[in-house]
Amino acid sequence: MHATSTVQAADSPVATPAPPTSDSKTFSRAFADIKAGFRARELWGHLGWQDIKQRYRRSVIGPFWITISQAVIALGLGLLYSQLFKVPVEVFLPYISTGFIIWGFISGCLSEGMETFIANEGMIKQLPAPLSVYVLRTVWRQTLLLAHNMIVYVAVVAIFFKALSNQYSLGNGVCVPGGICHPGLSWTILLAIPGFLLLALNAGWVTLLFGIISTRFRDIPQVINSLIQLLFYGTPIVWPVDQLLAGGSRASVASWILPIIKANPLYHFMQVTRAPLLGQEFSPESWIVVGSLTIVGWALALVAMRNYRARVSYWV
Repeated sequence: MHATSTVQAADSPVATPAPPTSDSKTFSRAFADIKAGFRARELWGHLGWQDIKQRYRRSVIGPFWITISQAVIALGLGLLYSQLFKVPVEVFLPYISTGFIIWGFISGCLSEGMETFIANEGMIKQLPAPLSVYVLRTVWRQTLLLAHNMIVYVAVVAIFFKALSNQYSLGNGVCVPGGICHPGLSWTILLAIPGFLLLALNAGWVTLLFGIISTRFRDIPQVINSLIQLLFYGTPIVWPVDQLLAGGSRASVASWILPIIKANPLYHFMQVTRAPLLGQEFSPESWIVVGSLTIVGWALALVAMRNYRARVSYWV
């Protein structure tokens, strides 16, 4: 009689269960975070408004100090630079005022966007909210600041509407052959709405991407902040491009300076919003550049969100 053993031989292979796979690094998680952030609009909307109120707490006129300071800077520099560039103040003051307003939004999203997660360290560790909430809070706060500053634009355009409603040049105030001649204010002012929407979309990916990078590498905000002032003077904000094509000594350097200006993405970001507001010549090139940067920027931001979203709470 033979006994049959039910014990498995020692050398027989043993099936081991496969390790569980993690789905934390997926684009679906990144998209879900952004969608959840938009659904929490009451949260980031309230937080952004509270940031403005807290900054001007116990002030008599509150956030309207933003408008007053913007008006004083624009008036002072507008009067000064209009004399230096020999441009009529009635067309140059609206130009420099609008430039400062839009630049304030861009530079604010850059400087505060890089520290959006660092500044919200306490909330990130205690509040189970999507990361995109803090991005939207920053962009919304800068939008509120922009809205306050737009009061300056409305006042300036109302005062100098007669000059802006006709053809004009920022070279010497008069349209000359070979120069840039702007058609003046018309229905194209409505293009400022999609222009600002593109600006806000780019502010979103800049805040998200640079916020993640700066949380991991704390030297990045210091580097970018030191470059912001250089970017300000390298972008046509207080000086008009028209001057290069108005003849005179500046015309000799226009052939190599203009390509450098057009290679600056901030110039195109300024143009898609400022040009419609001032009745300037429509530039399809700027819209194409901004649209392309929006697609590329959001692709990079989503990749960063996919790979490092879960690590931000450990880095802050």
